[in-house]
Amino acid sequence: MIELKDITLRRGAKVLLEGASVSIHPGEKVALVGRNGAGKSTLLALLSGALHEDQGSFTRLAGWRLGQVAQHMPETDEPATDFVISGDERLTHLREQLSKAEQSGDGMAIAQSHSDLQDAGAHDARARAEALILGLGFTPDQLQRPVNSFSGGWRMRLQLARALMAPTDLLLLDEPTNHLDLDALVWLEGWLERYAGTLIVISHDREFLDAVSRVTLHIDGGRLTRYGGNYSAFETLRAQQLSLQQAAFAKQQDKIAHLQKFIDRFKAKATKARQAQSRVKALERMEKIAPVLAEAEFQFEFLEPASLPNPMLVVSDGVFGYAAQDVSNAPESEAPSAGPTGAASQLDPESATPRVILRGVNRTVLAGQRIGILGANGQGKSTFVKTVARTLALQGGTLTEGKGLSIGYFAQQELDVLRPQDTPLEHMVRLARETGQATSESAREQQLRNFLGRFNFPGEMVAQPVGQFSGGEKARLALAMIVWQRPNLLLLDEPTNHLDLATREALAVALNEFEGTLMLVSHDRALLRSVCDEFWLVARGGVAPFDGDLEDYQRYLLDESRRRKEEQAAQAAPTPRTGDPADTQRPSTALNPAEQRRQEAQRRQQQAERTRPHQRALQQAEQRMQAIERERTQLEARLSTAGLAPADLADAGRQLKTLQDELAQLEEAWLTHASAIEALAAAPAPEQVHDGG
Repeated sequence: MIELKDITLRRGAKVLLEGASVSIHPGEKVALVGRNGAGKSTLLALLSGALHEDQGSFTRLAGWRLGQVAQHMPETDEPATDFVISGDERLTHLREQLSKAEQSGDGMAIAQSHSDLQDAGAHDARARAEALILGLGFTPDQLQRPVNSFSGGWRMRLQLARALMAPTDLLLLDEPTNHLDLDALVWLEGWLERYAGTLIVISHDREFLDAVSRVTLHIDGGRLTRYGGNYSAFETLRAQQLSLQQAAFAKQQDKIAHLQKFIDRFKAKATKARQAQSRVKALERMEKIAPVLAEAEFQFEFLEPASLPNPMLVVSDGVFGYAAQDVSNAPESEAPSAGPTGAASQLDPESATPRVILRGVNRTVLAGQRIGILGANGQGKSTFVKTVARTLALQGGTLTEGKGLSIGYFAQQELDVLRPQDTPLEHMVRLARETGQATSESAREQQLRNFLGRFNFPGEMVAQPVGQFSGGEKARLALAMIVWQRPNLLLLDEPTNHLDLATREALAVALNEFEGTLMLVSHDRALLRSVCDEFWLVARGGVAPFDGDLEDYQRYLLDESRRRKEEQAAQAAPTPRTGDPADTQRPSTALNPAEQRRQEAQRRQQQAERTRPHQRALQQAEQRMQAIERERTQLEARLSTAGLAPADLADAGRQLKTLQDELAQLEEAWLTHASAIEALAAAPAPEQVHDGG
């Protein structure tokens, strides 16, 4: 159990938490939420032991194994799989012990080391590491590539895989989804849902928090409040509390006004002096209810486009990719070199070769369309958007733009369009000059200052170099520059990577009110759902409409993963040699239709008999998992009950941990039986024995 009692945390002179108390029970999945700067990462640092409390006490169960993602960029030539395996420090230590024992020739120590390694999971460590790496979006040919050959975002994925590799009792994750696309994000959700330990996660992705959390801790105004339920449940409960608080505050203000009116009217009259004095004391004794101070919400809107050409643009037989001179423009997921590496950016453009990523693309973009661009990482989403944005040249075919087309492009990396040494005001002055919106120097500067103020850049911030800004501040500036241009076609490539939940909500509202055309690449499913009316899928070298919603797309990703595994298995299977004796034993004559139907029915029956035990086990596991979910919901509701006795609290916590452990075992068993059914379905049926009659 984790317990905070009357904790005070400061960052410099700023008090982040004051008198905060909360308990977190073993096996709980906790979302830590609050505005940027509220102290979420600082609290995580306290829980990890990197910081100490200024006042109060913090305790954690002794012996708990802690896991978190290292924030430094790894610099090593170690193969990716070995790098991830080494995240299991106990396994690494035991292997070193075995090596020493073998060098000394100590038979007993060698035997003990082998036994310890078996207990530590050494037999399947490589398979587990590879599963983590592949789940986070890498390809099989990258498993043995050196870590240094990958770009920054992919190296941070390896750090995440390394953190997940180690057996832990407490896992602390600070924005784990920042470097992930949608398919890797869905995989991570599934992994964390099966995780048996205690999880505390910070994220600005509401659907991710809803999927992985069952408890929410909210930091606000130096207070830490625990809510039972995921992020959506927290929002509902908090809205109800704020509404009740505001109603109670208003009622109390009416009472105070009534008392004060009596005091003011009768305090000078001798006959009423005692009653007036009693009202004064009543006012002094009254415990004041605080008003609901609304958080300073960030809101903005896109200006009405000057024109709406229709169609916006038409692509005919388009070929998208990178010419030799465009090698350095390739995003890390779609680099012209094989796979997601940073090596491409280090190549000499003269020695680089062009690479085609998409070909034969025929698409029309109409006025008012709101298109979500889907596709697995590295399939060409960013390449497609960059080419439409005129950052890359079309490699073949034609791209015809409508008359008056004005594009607002948000790059995946904000620094693609921002200059670190320049201030926000300098960015806007240059933009106003380039777009021909300059008036007199003084009037223009004041106008631009006022405009930047709408995007939460007050007076002193407009004169600071952009290189000193946080990721969220850079994203707001990039959005401000897009709004200023009054585009009629918005191309947004991962615009929410550094935005907090409040700013994401503001962006969604602004996009829904935008009157032009939108093309959006994002792993934020809440944003995709709220602003997109249709989806295009970038896959297998082409772009086509996707007939379905995001749930259908997640199923598509699972089917694609299964298809790739089957293809790899088929490629790995040995092909029969010419003249193989097995070939001579197969019947060479064709069967008549009746006999063929009989044998097919017999094969189906045999298949059903082979899978029946696994199907039965699956059904039993599912029934028990549903029962556990019901029991867990009841226990979580009990834990969130105010005034629960300490003994009852501890008992409920133990029961919850037992249920979590059983659920993890059932899920593993479910996966084992499901894999067995798939393998049996893919395996050829036993050869039929004919009696010759």
